[in-house]
Amino acid sequence: MSFQATLDSDNRRLTVQAGDQQHQFAALWLRENAPDDDTRDPQTTQRLIDSARLPLDVSVTRVVCNKSRLELAFSDGHETAFDIATLLGQGNVKHDVLSDRLLWDSSLESIPETDFEAALTDDHALGVMLEQLRCFGFVRVRGVPTTMDGMEPLIKRVGPQRHTNWGGIADVRSVANAYDLTMTQRGLEPHTDNPYRDPIPGYIWLHCLRNASEGGDSTLVDGYMAAQRLAERHPQAYKTLTETPVHFRYKDDQAHLESEGPLIELNYDNQPFRVRYNNRTECIPALDPEQLEQYYAARHIFYAMITSDELTVRLKLGEGDMLIMDNYRLFHGRTAYQLAGGERHMRQGYVDRDSTQSRRLTLRRQQGIESQKVSA
Repeated sequence: MSFQATLDSDNRRLTVQAGDQQHQFAALWLRENAPDDDTRDPQTTQRLIDSARLPLDVSVTRVVCNKSRLELAFSDGHETAFDIATLLGQGNVKHDVLSDRLLWDSSLESIPETDFEAALTDDHALGVMLEQLRCFGFVRVRGVPTTMDGMEPLIKRVGPQRHTNWGGIADVRSVANAYDLTMTQRGLEPHTDNPYRDPIPGYIWLHCLRNASEGGDSTLVDGYMAAQRLAERHPQAYKTLTETPVHFRYKDDQAHLESEGPLIELNYDNQPFRVRYNNRTECIPALDPEQLEQYYAARHIFYAMITSDELTVRLKLGEGDMLIMDNYRLFHGRTAYQLAGGERHMRQGYVDRDSTQSRRLTLRRQQGIESQKVSA
């Protein structure tokens, strides 16, 4: 790769020009991220030096562009060399949450799906499943054994199962004296699961053993698309929902769980990375009346959007089907159902985001896969 590197007047900022790309690097950042064995352990890649003890005024004293390597010397006497392609991959990176996502609405033509046995036995198929999950926010898995622990082998392929006060995998079916509305026959509004937990479960695994003959359809809404359209059509409502703190609470005889956060949570690049909505457990604090009026008006608009036909995808899970859903992104719900002539029995579990992301990135690295969008 052909490139040029120049220093500013005090040698504390390095500019690298490679084709039409230009990246700037602070000398102190280059020093603490030096890729040599004196700075990072070659086996673990963990840093060996104490970065906070480096001189704040460290500067670059020598720059040599040598084919694909950038050789540097620093004012503290250290010398190192960067692979220029690797260095440019780290420069001026904006963490675009939506860069490898495909946002969708009710016009989504086909459901992303995979085969259970293939994902269970083949790393490539598992990698494709996880890339679909990242891209679309959900994936349907076909052919899951209709046993009580049918989905567990695939969970173990991805990461440890998240245990909650309800245990591991829980039954979702209509019962007498239900302790949660999911255990009734009523329809459920679009929602995210467990916003009262800290951390919120990352991925929902919903396995269908049997479904009611009438009703019980799953509804899915892309929360990132909903947030984007809210920002475009109602910018003040969007601003309100990103700034207003909302509390969520769940209590029963064995648990008291509370957490908080805005309905649309932004990352440090001011992009949505997590949405919340759970009417059953929301506990908005008694804020200033004017602030509450703004929040209620914004929530009203947002709710109309996430319950609209424009954004909602509907599908019915059959026996042996499973949905894996991104609980930071998807609003999911269901239509009401009747038990006459049928039965609805789902099993539900959670897997956290860190282990899911780790598995996906590890498979990508092992298979030499670059970041790319995948098709349904």
